[in-house]
Amino acid sequence: GTELLHRLKKALVDKDTSVKFPQFTSCSPGWVKFIEHFYPEYLDYLSTAKSPQQMFGAVIKTFYAQETGINPADIVTVALMPCSAKKFECNRPEMDSSGFKDVDYGLTTREMAQMIKEAGIHLPEMPKSHFDDPFGDASGAGLIFGA
Repeated sequence: GTELLHRLKKALVDKDTSVKFPQFTSCSPGWVKFIEHFYPEYLDYLSTAKSPQQMFGAVIKTFYAQETGINPADIVTVALMPCSAKKFECNRPEMDSSGFKDVDYGLTTREMAQMIKEAGIHLPEMPKSHFDDPFGDASGAGLIFGA
């Protein structure tokens, strides 16, 4: 949101005519790759924000590592996502601004389902447990992203 507000201020208040509008999301690595290959002249219209997957990985390897006293080199992050392009995103060179890969591995939901099946795990039979909440209470807003 801050990037958009900054662009709006530059365009409306500072009367900077070089500001690029509209601003497009950059959370889909497939979309970003499409723009890079077929419409590179529109790259300046993309938000510079990382995808939620990459933001979470970066926060874990920086803020969370510092708060818990864990060496970021000892943290392995795995993103479980429905899109196979997220696997590619993990390996983009710009996804390690902290000096560590934001997300080490990408796993599709299909791959995870196959692993669960091969391991003979029957989810309905699993005991109930609480989810990991490294930052306290969760809002549930993450459900919106997958919709």
